[in-house]
Amino acid sequence: MERRRGFGRDRFLPKPVEVGKEYEVDIQETSRRGEGIARIKGLVTFVPDARPGEHVKIRITRVARRFAEAEVVKEAETEEKEAEVVKEAETEEKEEKE
Repeated sequence: MERRRGFGRDRFLPKPVEVGKEYEVDIQETSRRGEGIARIKGLVTFVPDARPGEHVKIRITRVARRFAEAEVVKEAETEEKEAEVVKEAETEEKEEKE
């Protein structure tokens, strides 16, 4: 009679992320090492130099069994702010011409 262990059933399930792919995430909390923690479909993702409350675009650098590691590509909020600044500058140029 073979004894089966209950742990490790999900060992071979595919992970919800892949190395090199980019995702937009919200940083939810801080790890003991000071890294930001985001969750992508339940998988804990550690993001260095990120703070809770930030909305950032990340690139996955490593996928382990129970977690992933990523780097910040660009702060998503910064991207939106840059677009607003460009629109404001264009509006001011149009007003000056008139």
